Amino acid sequence: MKSAFDEMHAAGAQVREHYRTYERWLQRQPREAMQARREEAEMIFRRVGITFAVYGAKDEEPSLDNGGTERLIPFDLIPRVIPEPEWATMEAGLAQRVTALNRFLHDVYHGQEILKAGIVPAEQVLGNAQFRPEMMGVDVPGNVYSHIAGIDIVRAGNADGGGDYYVLEDNLRVPSGVSYMLENRKMTMRLFPELFSMHRIAPVAHYPDLLLETLRAVAPAGVSEPTVVVLTPGMYNSAYFEHAFLAQQMGVELVEGQDLMVREGYVYMRTTQGPKRVDVVYRRVDDDFLDPRAFRPDSTLGCAGLLDVYRAGNIALCNAIGTGIADDKSIYPYVPRMIEFYLGEKPILNNVPTYLCRDPQDLRYVLEHMAELVVKEVHGAGGYGMLVGPAATKAEVEAFKAVVKANPANYIAQPTLSLSTCPTFVDSGVAPRHIDLRPFVLSGKTVQMVPGGLTRVALKEGSLVVNSSQGGGTKDTWVLEG
Repeated sequence: MKSAFDEMHAAGAQVREHYRTYERWLQRQPREAMQARREEAEMIFRRVGITFAVYGAKDEEPSLDNGGTERLIPFDLIPRVIPEPEWATMEAGLAQRVTALNRFLHDVYHGQEILKAGIVPAEQVLGNAQFRPEMMGVDVPGNVYSHIAGIDIVRAGNADGGGDYYVLEDNLRVPSGVSYMLENRKMTMRLFPELFSMHRIAPVAHYPDLLLETLRAVAPAGVSEPTVVVLTPGMYNSAYFEHAFLAQQMGVELVEGQDLMVREGYVYMRTTQGPKRVDVVYRRVDDDFLDPRAFRPDSTLGCAGLLDVYRAGNIALCNAIGTGIADDKSIYPYVPRMIEFYLGEKPILNNVPTYLCRDPQDLRYVLEHMAELVVKEVHGAGGYGMLVGPAATKAEVEAFKAVVKANPANYIAQPTLSLSTCPTFVDSGVAPRHIDLRPFVLSGKTVQMVPGGLTRVALKEGSLVVNSSQGGGTKDTWVLEG
């Protein structure tokens, strides 16, 4: 297998142009000084409480069971650098993709034209656990369902040639990680202020302002000064730090389900001055837990009667109920065709080739080549419920074959991409580690995003799994201007 595309170095160890200033600076840094900066970063992150609770389930687990283990997400000192022309193409591709996904969501809950046209199989949508019949015919403000999307992008290629960007998956329900993007930038500026005078790095600090603008833009009609809240499952949730961080950055209230109540067709939050009407909820609670009357009756994380208020148009939920159908891994292979169907355009960003195990021909291929593939659960997240064939033992592959055979529709498979690498400061010094990128796309009256996103890095040598819950770390992501 050829070595992966290196973000900093071209063939023959030549440094790529957009990394040259940084690389010259890095060569002058004693290892002891970098180690001291790494320890300083860890101390500050611990003091601020930037931790991630690991449950042994998925990234955004709403349950309070087992409490979870608090873990610091490792922060790597060496940034991932993207030249502006590359980002401009990526930004256009992201806006195109999220626009098409929002069109798809509106369509499947209204006219279902894409199903009638046979472009997406109807059973893939209507029989999917993420499809919410309760949303049929419900009009949401601006026809925007996914106001905050995290699109995972990887770069594949080899050291001898170019590296192409691919969308690995779409996260449209409750995507996590933007707080780490913001805190990583603050940390890099604190530890290495001289680097910011040597480079023109596009800012990201205005993300909370863009988020608040997006949330306010989708308030119910006739509300001129909307009250926005962030709904969290509570302090035991894996991403609680992020919920509290974003509420504080936007200057809005952080609430739990018990803080909300429904009265006469509206949602109110309890305050020391009495009930206050809420117009927009940025919810970090999964659909199933939002309203015990409509979904899981045992949920204490939501607000009873919320769905009725939502269906009546008296509150906006960001993201909308039912967005999960568009980020299900079994729907992902159809996104390029959605772009052509709704927008009449060719996709700017390509998908990774994907085998649907529910298809008998694809299943046969996957079972025969499982040792070469990455196999994933369609509803899986956080790096769980998956097999990385080349990294698995023969026994693990055979065991996973049996699991897939028992429920083929629950799995997809993809080639094992040689994810690009970026120099990373590890215990042995600077070494290449595989990375991906999660830009955050905001959809309100317009589609907008801050340059870059959250770069996740697989810290174990040779590992392709970047998820925080699987021991991955994060890096600051620089988009160079000009």
